[in-house]
Order: sequence, then structure tokens, then C-alpha cells
Amino acid sequence: MPNSETSRWLADFLFGFGALFAIINPYGLAFIFLERTRGLSDDERADLALRVAGYAFAVLLVSQFLGSQILNFFGVTMPALRIAGGLVVAATGWSMLHAEPGAAGPHAESPADLATMKRMAFFPLTIPLTTGPGTIATAIAIGISRTDSLDAMFGSSVVSLLVAIAVTAAIYHAYRKSSAMARLFGEEGTSVVTKLSAFLLLCIGVQIIITGVSEATRPLLEGALRVVQ
Repeated sequence: MPNSETSRWLADFLFGFGALFAIINPYGLAFIFLERTRGLSDDERADLALRVAGYAFAVLLVSQFLGSQILNFFGVTMPALRIAGGLVVAATGWSMLHAEPGAAGPHAESPADLATMKRMAFFPLTIPLTTGPGTIATAIAIGISRTDSLDAMFGSSVVSLLVAIAVTAAIYHAYRKSSAMARLFGEEGTSVVTKLSAFLLLCIGVQIIITGVSEATRPLLEGALRVVQ
């Protein structure tokens, strides 16, 4: 029995980590993070990366353990969360895609100091850029899937905690090493990757909006079909 439970917990961990890692894509977002923090020193960027990772950890934990209750309390539906978050993500991707050439370079002057960037650490660097509506929805789904058995709930809660820690560590590593990756790609390569990442961010935002709209309109369409039939 212990071996069976260990195997199930390992499978749950791999599933949760794989799902959240794929949605967040921290190493792809590292170039977006670098562009948003241009002009900061490596130490300042590492400090900001740690702050963003800490906020992301809190968002993941709250989403997994309390997400559905919070949404129900405020009367916010998942489609509304997706549409609102998708609009912010798409707007960010659009503005970055049309930024002046050279503005995304790793040595460009920063429009703000570290103190100002720290105030932006939660919004928009953590929400919605890092842990956006797709991540929150996935984390809520993972939390809802926990069983009602006390022993099983304890084990799955520990797994959820380990998943949040592992994903947060990946976010911190990717963001902390963003300037090193930029040096590896070079200034021109970094500019190209940043523009591609911005375009993908725009596409992700649009897809989140489409998903939210389709979820919101599906009950209306099903009700209309039942009336017609």
C-alpha cells in the first residue's frame, strides 16, 4: 500500500508540475522579464526575480487551496477571470510587439529604478505575466481534484506544496538567468527572441479571451438549442 501511495503521489507531482510548467513557460518568459527590467543590474534583477518568484509561490498556493472559494465569494466566474486576464496579457504583448527597435536590448536605459520595479513585481510581472489566468485556472483545477479522505488529502496537499515550490524555483532560476541567456543569444538574437515572445504572449492572451468567451456563451447556446428543439 505505501508503495502504491508513493507512486500515486509521484504521478500527481509530475502531472501538476508538468501542467503548470508548460502553461507558465518560465524560460520563454525570461526574455519578457528581461525586456521589462532593462537597465537594471544583474544583482537588482536577481533581487526582483526573487520577489516575483515569492509572489508566484503565494499565487499558486492560494489558487490550489482557496482559489475556488475566493471566486465563489466574490461571484467571479472562471470565464470572467479568463477574459479579464486575457485582455491584460494581450495588451502587454501588443505594446511590447510595437516597442521601438532597440528598446528591448539588454543594455537599454531603464525607464524606472529598482524601487519602482519592485512596486510592479506583483502587477504586472507576477499577475498576469507569470501566473496569469491560465495558470490560476489550472492550479484551481489541481486543488479541486484533491480527494476527501483525510490521509489522502494530507498527501495531496503535500504534493501541491511541492509542486508550487518546484515551479517557483524554475521561475526564479529562469528570471535570474535572463541576462545570461541574453548574452548567449547576443543583442540581435535577444531582440528577435523578445519579439517572438511578445507575439506569442499576444496569441496566448487572445486564446485565453476566446476560451473565456466560449465558456461564457456555451450555456446560452445550449439553452437556445433546447428551446428550439
